[in-house]
Amino acid sequence: MPDDTTTAKAADPALVHAVNVHKSFHGNEVLKGIDLDVRRGEVVVLLGPSGSGKTTFLRCINQLESIDGGRIWVDGELMGYADKGGTLHRLTDRQIAAQRRDIGMCFQRFNLFPHKTALENIMEAPVHVKGQSREQARVRGMELLERVGLKDRPSAYPAQLSGGQQQRVAIARALAMDPKLMLFDEPTSALDPELVGEVLDVMRGLARTGMTMIVVTHEMGFARDVADEVVFMDGGVVVEQGAPRAVIDNPQHQRTRNFLRRMRAEQEEFVHAAAALADIPVPDPGAGGAAR
Repeated sequence: MPDDTTTAKAADPALVHAVNVHKSFHGNEVLKGIDLDVRRGEVVVLLGPSGSGKTTFLRCINQLESIDGGRIWVDGELMGYADKGGTLHRLTDRQIAAQRRDIGMCFQRFNLFPHKTALENIMEAPVHVKGQSREQARVRGMELLERVGLKDRPSAYPAQLSGGQQQRVAIARALAMDPKLMLFDEPTSALDPELVGEVLDVMRGLARTGMTMIVVTHEMGFARDVADEVVFMDGGVVVEQGAPRAVIDNPQHQRTRNFLRRMRAEQEEFVHAAAALADIPVPDPGAGGAAR
């Protein structure tokens, strides 16, 4: 029997509603008719090989890329266009920027301002875009730094932070705009392996609070444990989608099985390589001198 949360999600209209989305670059069709619904409070993970269209689709949702065909609605609002009698008319840059205020996005690279502290990075958009007072933005920024486990680093500059800490600041910066939707484009792919967990923990916390999230990632454990739905894309189309354990543990399509097999093989190779490195003895820097 579904719990109340599941029932509520099923009853809600989709927060993100994408219909027949197409996108091409220089004659190369990258998205070939994507349909996807994401309900409020859901976490949807997009899996697929490089070049499958995952990142392009994320960028189309918040109109960092314009679409060539189809429609995308976020919370009932048609993104990037006005529909006038069935004909789409591109919105102005100012109108599109206003739509983006409700969508947070975290990239592979953190894109923090290097000359601003962690707290100043978080305060920037609320002050200059939403018109908050600096004191309001400061208080909210400190709350968010505590939320991502960095309450003791408000004065640190990006160069003084690890990659994982920078990504957590980037997440806090996106949350400072109080988004309805968070988009994550492989947020851990640029991190050293030992730093991945701290970012995924923050994302798990967001999921527990009911944040609607679309996540492009190769972190299978996160997808299995946190996602409400997994979508496998390849060649610009949705090949397979469903509950995480169904898609990851019992895929129905050969392309999905091939991709997951490659991912598991790469993970095993990494584990073996890490174990081999751990067994290599570290030379004693003083031993050479003693021999001489």
